[in-house]
Amino acid sequence: MKLKNNLRYISLAFVGLLASCNDDFVNTEPLNEVPQELVWSDPALAQAFVYDIYNGFGVGGFYEQQMASMTDEAFFTHPGRGINTVTESRSNAADQGYIMDTYSYGNMYARIRATNIAIENLRSPKFDQERANELLGEAYFLRAYFYQQLLRFYGAVPLVKKVYKLEDADYLAERNTYEECVTQIVSDCDSASTLLTGLSKQDGRASDVAAFALKARVLTYAASDLHDVPTAKAKSATISSYSNPEFLGYVSGNRAERWRKARDAAKVVLTKLDYAYKLDLTAPATAEEGTANYMDIAMGGGSNVANVDGKKDLILGRFFKDIKDERGGWVGRDNGPNGYHNWSGNTPIQLLVDDYEMRTGVKFSWDNAAHKAAPYTNRDPRFYATISHDGSNWKPRTADVAQRDPANQIQTGRYEVGSGSGTKRVIPGLDTRNSPIEDWNGSYTGYYYRKFVDPNPRIEDQNTRQQIPWPLLRYTEAVLNYVEACIELGEEAEAKTWLNKIRFRAGMPAITDAGAALKDRYRNERRIELAYEEHRFFDARRWMIAPTTLGRKVTLVNIFGALKPGKTVSVYKYDPNNYTYTYTVSNLNPGIENRSWNDKMYFSSFNRDEINRNTKLVQNPGYQ
Repeated sequence: MKLKNNLRYISLAFVGLLASCNDDFVNTEPLNEVPQELVWSDPALAQAFVYDIYNGFGVGGFYEQQMASMTDEAFFTHPGRGINTVTESRSNAADQGYIMDTYSYGNMYARIRATNIAIENLRSPKFDQERANELLGEAYFLRAYFYQQLLRFYGAVPLVKKVYKLEDADYLAERNTYEECVTQIVSDCDSASTLLTGLSKQDGRASDVAAFALKARVLTYAASDLHDVPTAKAKSATISSYSNPEFLGYVSGNRAERWRKARDAAKVVLTKLDYAYKLDLTAPATAEEGTANYMDIAMGGGSNVANVDGKKDLILGRFFKDIKDERGGWVGRDNGPNGYHNWSGNTPIQLLVDDYEMRTGVKFSWDNAAHKAAPYTNRDPRFYATISHDGSNWKPRTADVAQRDPANQIQTGRYEVGSGSGTKRVIPGLDTRNSPIEDWNGSYTGYYYRKFVDPNPRIEDQNTRQQIPWPLLRYTEAVLNYVEACIELGEEAEAKTWLNKIRFRAGMPAITDAGAALKDRYRNERRIELAYEEHRFFDARRWMIAPTTLGRKVTLVNIFGALKPGKTVSVYKYDPNNYTYTYTVSNLNPGIENRSWNDKMYFSSFNRDEINRNTKLVQNPGYQ
């Protein structure tokens, strides 16, 4: 089995010397390979094998093209990379569109094979049982995680729990049922939690709490509309006409019982109070504290930031170190404003911005004159930690731009300069597509990505890697899963108690709604709290609200700053004392992206090549 080795290269002179002096040189074992029997008799080699499996996480969600841009959270500025294929519902078995490595069918099965090798060998270890059990627990967790990635993307998949060998007569495998897949993932989570309980927790590695949290996620999905076949059939003609609904969800059984299992699994996570970061407030934090709390979580889940109670929110993250150049370290460069020489990749859209409530808990509305006149004032404090808008304070501009913007503010509008009572001209903002600085990288939407970007002014986004971990599993997600299950089971008082803990931490007032209104508020709360963390892609599907959410056109804002009479400005700066600002919402030009929804997009297709390789693999609905 190949293992990573730092001593990969030997000088040619040294190799030549050995060849001339040693007749057996050509018979030596490869320097970058270790015989399998040695791997599983040496704890260090076994550990290296298991640790390599973690590379199946990829860089978490920190790819240049993020899944947020395939939802109503964001728009990817640079077209032609497969995202439009998904957002315009043009995906098919020959051209699936953009799929990140961490959901790739072939990549996940390669990692699953590695976990199967580890599990097979670690069940009867040839070294210390305690050390082997820890590695075995991690292998069980990783197998559960990778199957979970496949399950939420494709629906049911073949469950492979053995290691195929060259002498095997048949390599083909049928899809298991959705229920069987859930049962297997839950079983692996249970095995992992048992083996990992009581062991020390390390950043970036599986733990018993991570296993509990993954189990809670899988069971929450399993109880949802999309995976309750009677419900899904009633909501979708595409699913109703599919001849193998057992691959998509539960065809029988008690749905309320599934919600109870989801609730109970999430509640186990809630007992792990070391992760309950600032969830003990009895009243809303101040607006400033709410923004800071949310930024603390985004910057490291509470694991590498100073905090008062010593608790954290991040259960499992994909961490990055500056000594290794990985895509995950370039989030700032990939998504920051073009006026800072960044690439403005996954820009927030107006649909997301509009769903941030006012600080009072009232829904924002463009029909409200006060809201329309100052749309970025007194919003949910998490808004300011997630999205950079026109007038936001940001880092010092680079030397070549500093004179144009000494105030260091985001500029996404058009503004008058000169005299409000005389000669004036209109200039484009530095962070627009008409900017004098890298206009091709400007945002179409009028907004920029703020979450997960290190605010330290010494971190120059264009030239310096940052070290913010990607949240694979968060305590807050488990809280939201618990809230959702409680709502579905009619336990509304308990649901509001925990939902309001999250809102108080964010500086927002308590929710008092009931019934359908409570469910709507919960769903919006989840949308806001988990923005840009890949949940929206799956939540809109499993709730079966994608036609009215993901299928909407991309919305953007056009901003104009008119000089007030008597005011004179030579270098633009956001200032309501000098300017009257108007904000006009419109749709993105359909020639750039024209979003629409087709029910086949509830599940990804299996690639045509996979179908050809495995003739027992039945395609998903809508792709036949």
